[in-house]
Amino acid sequence: MRTKLSIAATLAAGLALGSLAAVHAKLPAPPAKTDAEKKAEDEKKAAAKAKDAEALGKAQDKAVANYKKNKGIAMDVKPAAKAAAKK
Repeated sequence: MRTKLSIAATLAAGLALGSLAAVHAKLPAPPAKTDAEKKAEDEKKAAAKAKDAEALGKAQDKAVANYKKNKGIAMDVKPAAKAAAKK
């Protein structure tokens, strides 16, 4: 009975040490990027920036059209005062 308990404890301790070592292991550094990879990444960033600028322009145009459609009329703050003035 004691033998089984000591084997189980030894295995548990080994598993704990193994997982601790795995957690603290360092990964190798990624390989350096080539000039072609850097250029492709810059082109992707530029394309994304242009796409975002286009989307912003469309949103601004939509907001202006909505403003013109509604003529910039804001809701009354004091509708009760107008109702009293009409009486």
